[in-house]
Amino acid sequence: MGPVSSPLTTHALDTASGLPTQGLGLRLSRLEDHGQQWTKLRTSYTDHDGRCPGLLPAGQMKAGTYELSFDTEGSWKQRGQGSFSPYVGVVFTISNET
Repeated sequence: MGPVSSPLTTHALDTASGLPTQGLGLRLSRLEDHGQQWTKLRTSYTDHDGRCPGLLPAGQMKAGTYELSFDTEGSWKQRGQGSFSPYVGVVFTISNET
């Protein structure tokens, strides 16, 4: 079975090395309950190219507010280094399912 196509993508790069960040943990959540509660949709890791294919398949995409949370602390710990920021959150809105 091949990778699942997704209109939502991400690409993580290590700006210190200029290379893709492999194995970076991330969580995708959607704001529910009239803006009161984040619901986790998926937890995944970036691949060898720093990408996360199949993040949100087209059939699961709906209008709303989402957050991608990148586990930067975990990624740096794997490399034996400390982290200034434990995670990086990117909040965005999808206004049209198509």
